[in-house]
Amino acid sequence: MLYVIYSEDVDNSLPLRMQVREQHLARLNELKDQGRLIVAGPCPAIDSNDPGEAGFTGSLLVLEFDSLEQAQQWADADPYIDAGVYKSVTVKPFKKVLP
Repeated sequence: MLYVIYSEDVDNSLPLRMQVREQHLARLNELKDQGRLIVAGPCPAIDSNDPGEAGFTGSLLVLEFDSLEQAQQWADADPYIDAGVYKSVTVKPFKKVLP
């Protein structure tokens, strides 16, 4: 089943993100290689694909797992959590309808 993981950043999270970005992306690439990553990306703090120093306000992921429990466990192990990037993380089942 698909799950959406929406994470909200703390204020001024960009330096924290950069410290563990490689580890964060490595986990996502592992799921991509397994065909379980549907979409992943950050939410820019300003209306721009390259927000520069403005940074990001959060992240949105849609991933495939066998259960909500597995999705939650995966989300809880994100390096951004240990680095203090996220102030909240929400994991919910997701039903893709379109396209």
